Amino acid sequence: MMGAESGSTTVLTRHQAIAVLRRGLERLGDGEHSTCHVAAERGIFCRGFRRFDDHEFHRRWKPVLGASTHLTRPQVERLADLWELCEQVRHRVRVTCDARSVSPGPCRGWFEFSDEALGRFCSELLGHDVIVTGGASGDSPTPSHSVIKTRVKT
Repeated sequence: MMGAESGSTTVLTRHQAIAVLRRGLERLGDGEHSTCHVAAERGIFCRGFRRFDDHEFHRRWKPVLGASTHLTRPQVERLADLWELCEQVRHRVRVTCDARSVSPGPCRGWFEFSDEALGRFCSELLGHDVIVTGGASGDSPTPSHSVIKTRVKT
């Protein structure tokens, strides 16, 4: 584990915490659903699409997907999931938070989370207390090891 340990508490920088979360989220991904979908379904991390009540969810997604009077929330979530997957491919990353940090949309990716929130997410993932220090909430590492390698056949 990178970072300093103090008793049963691990102290991580913001960069280290994001790297830990990125690796954990990459392992949970199936390639067919965005990180937001996985987080919502499993009730982990930021809780993905489920962290917003209906009003906030529709407010955030309306600029991207438009308004609908006939689609249910699960149907709009599926469209949002597909859109997030496309963004992950477009930005060549495996975690939606990396795509949103490069090109903000309905959320701001890693920029959305305070150090305290990142510490909570790491604690859930690692099973012990984590404190995140030393980074501004706008500080986000480059997802260099998360890049999806694509080949174009000619």
